[in-house]
Amino acid sequence: MSMVLTVEKAPEHGDCVIFVRPGEFTREGVSPEEFEGAKLSTLIWREAGRRIAYVGLGAGPVTADLVRKAAGTGVKLLRKLGGEEIHIDCAEYPELAGFAVEGGLLAAYRFEDFRMPDARKKSTLRTITVAVGKGEGESRSEVERSTIVAEAVNYVRQIGNQPANVITPAALAEKARELAAECHLQCHVLGPKELEDGGFGGILAVGKGSDNPPRLIVLEHRPTDGKPIVIVGKAVTFDSGGISIKPGEHMDEMKFDKMGGCAVLGILRAASRLGLPVPLVGVVASAENMPSARAYRPGDVIRSYSGKTIEVLNTDAEGRILLADAVGYAVKHFDPRLLFDLATLTGACIVALGRNRAGVFTSNPDLRDQLWGLGEMAGEPVWPLPLGEEFEEAIQSDLALVKNVSGTREGGGSVGAAFIQHWVGKAPWVHLDIAGPAWVSRELPYLEKGVTGFGVRLLTRYLLSLATQGPKP
Repeated sequence: MSMVLTVEKAPEHGDCVIFVRPGEFTREGVSPEEFEGAKLSTLIWREAGRRIAYVGLGAGPVTADLVRKAAGTGVKLLRKLGGEEIHIDCAEYPELAGFAVEGGLLAAYRFEDFRMPDARKKSTLRTITVAVGKGEGESRSEVERSTIVAEAVNYVRQIGNQPANVITPAALAEKARELAAECHLQCHVLGPKELEDGGFGGILAVGKGSDNPPRLIVLEHRPTDGKPIVIVGKAVTFDSGGISIKPGEHMDEMKFDKMGGCAVLGILRAASRLGLPVPLVGVVASAENMPSARAYRPGDVIRSYSGKTIEVLNTDAEGRILLADAVGYAVKHFDPRLLFDLATLTGACIVALGRNRAGVFTSNPDLRDQLWGLGEMAGEPVWPLPLGEEFEEAIQSDLALVKNVSGTREGGGSVGAAFIQHWVGKAPWVHLDIAGPAWVSRELPYLEKGVTGFGVRLLTRYLLSLATQGPKP
């Protein structure tokens, strides 16, 4: 897909997506039982040599995410039919045109790198056009912003879907260097020697069992002076569990354990292309967690980058150990005005919230509420989960500052957050546990199976709000 165009009204050539509310659709020969505009229902109508995909919006409120899903549904349907130019008619909802573009671009993405050429789904889609009616000034700007955000999400999906034999920590670092060159970012990568010399005991321990050594990746977007917002991401390129090895079932999905770190790359890409006047630093801790004679063990005690010690009870709780070093490094070197971390951290968060929502942990109620609202609008919903003394007490260690698991299944998401909090310092902090929504195992209206790029839309929207409104975290 090559470009997105904004126009006053949909042209008369090319295929078209039109949104329909119940009671608005009348076509001779089509009964209400066949189509009347129920939510995300569809009808293909051929007229004047083109196809029109009518997509129902239902009778409820027309929200940003509903329009995103409806546009994605229509684009996906027309693309499968060989559409080359697809027009999305948002003339009645110009304020939501940007979200329609997001849905269309996300639906247009396919990951087919490893299919044989004759098995790939042929697509000739070149252009998406969005009709926004006469009042198109702000709508045009929003379409441009949404295009950049959606392209950043698809960039993350393209990296995230790659298997672990393609994306190793070194390969992810190379992706970061390429991104920095393309988007005029500063990039610094710490390899095995730098990590050893710097005392990154956590990252080195997690990666010690693999033949693919770990990396710490730093990307900087510095349009202005001042304290940056820092976003830290966990990027375990494959998580076998280490010595505490996982069951074989679904272990293939553990190539997706890198998605917090991949999302950081996408956020930096979007921030640069949007020209956001917000100093921003991304820190990605990347390792492969494998069992071997060199691997770290249950019972080991690790000294982290900041000097704080960790008793290892389970080598499959490795993400928080990576984040201890990465967060400690970020706090020491960048003195953040606000610190986020993104991680596919706990299965417990999936049990608590399901696969659609990320858990958000913060002691700052204003940040919590703002992210809660932005998540609904961005189509990346979050739900607050607690921090508290009971979770800190659960990881007290007799040998070290903390142990990396509590020993029970109770409050696992909050226990993981309590662990990370020991390295946060004084900056306002938000932990996002994206284990549930980081990937999907079934097709959704604007997503195919695989990784979702969760976190890019949410945090980019937050950064946009800072740039346009200037709220203080």
